[in-house]
Amino acid sequence: METLIKVSQFILSLSFLIVLHELGHFIPAKLFKTRVEKFYLFFDYKFSLFKKKIGETTYGIGWIPLGGYVKISGMIDESMDTEQMKEEPKPWEFRSKPAWQRLIIMLGGVTVNFILGILIYILMLNIWGEEYIPVENLKDGIWVQDELGLDLGLQTGDKILKIDGEKIKKFNSITLELINGNSFTFERNGEVITKDIPTDFISKLVDRDKNKGRLFNIRYPFIIGAVSDSSKNINSGLKPKDRVIAINKKSITYFDEAKTKLDQYKNQEITLTIKRNNTEKEIPVTIDNDGKIGVALAAVPLKDLEKMGYLKLESKSYTFLEAIPAGFKKTYETLTGYLKQLKKVFNPSTGAYKGLGGFISIGSIFPAVWNWQSFLSITAFLSIMLGVMNLLPIPALDGGHVMFTLYEMISGRKPSDKFLERAQVIGFLILIALLLFANGNDIYRNFFK
Repeated sequence: METLIKVSQFILSLSFLIVLHELGHFIPAKLFKTRVEKFYLFFDYKFSLFKKKIGETTYGIGWIPLGGYVKISGMIDESMDTEQMKEEPKPWEFRSKPAWQRLIIMLGGVTVNFILGILIYILMLNIWGEEYIPVENLKDGIWVQDELGLDLGLQTGDKILKIDGEKIKKFNSITLELINGNSFTFERNGEVITKDIPTDFISKLVDRDKNKGRLFNIRYPFIIGAVSDSSKNINSGLKPKDRVIAINKKSITYFDEAKTKLDQYKNQEITLTIKRNNTEKEIPVTIDNDGKIGVALAAVPLKDLEKMGYLKLESKSYTFLEAIPAGFKKTYETLTGYLKQLKKVFNPSTGAYKGLGGFISIGSIFPAVWNWQSFLSITAFLSIMLGVMNLLPIPALDGGHVMFTLYEMISGRKPSDKFLERAQVIGFLILIALLLFANGNDIYRNFFK
């Protein structure tokens, strides 16, 4: 059922983005009296799942869910209709229009992608506002949970201050900013330290066991959720919601401190001091040979941790007018962050190319339960991502057509139809190679790694 929900969200989001992107081409084409022969969601090689002709345009749904397209008369596109190009140009054809009109038609799709991202972020900020954990409010720093975090030179208790000289505001953005960054600054025991982020950090992050969880976490208390039936301490008197505040009379504040101390008492009996309903109680327990008590941790909501004084949340609501500039800012931050990631991908030494993913990776970022806030947030990100990807100067993408049109406008010379046909074939082969590589990465990571 969880997989079905993820797949449903992925298909809905993808279909929504494709239709709007193609509308971005369709509308200016019609405004400039350019004939649009087809408007398709997905590709229709050999046959269509649905099609209906209205006026001069056939609207349809193909069976290959790799995107969508509008077929504009007199344009060399993915349809590779070279026969049409052999005829004399007609007034309603794309190739007969002035360069500035062709440029607007080709930029229409990505323009819609970016505008959609802005609108979604404005809507989300107006409805839900923002809530996050400010890094500066983590008074005792972060919990480094993975060796890769230690390899960066970080330790539990460090306070991350800046990445690439920019102050870090939100705890949840730390890992992403490290991926995009080149250096970071942190505070340890009052000393401010700056370190370079290793070039192969992303490569190690991709190769890391996906079941390991987060690199960093907030430091939270040791609150018992349940005592395992197989635990040696099933009859010890420990109860759910007990908060461990001392181990063998040595005070602890956070679970990460308990984890370190318990490793010292493997196969021994010790005393836990717990706090229950504002009263303290000492309970003898036995530690197993793995340094564990045999209990599950309680999942404590952030609001409750805030009430207990372990962190402080930042919440902000927006009126519609306030959400407009905030939405533009959010789009800008998302766009620049993605461009930084793309730059890393094209630098082989980072190993970021190993993190490229296809349909499985994209589908997996959707939550396993339906949540409109998550759905819209992911859709906004994908819209911006598609806008950037389509602007890459690769023939067969919008960016390739834009590149050739700009060349024509600057030089005054239009590339020949034969050249454009060959460029389209080369671009198409590049896209197929990228598609195979990205989805091959998915298959390897999910089934062979």
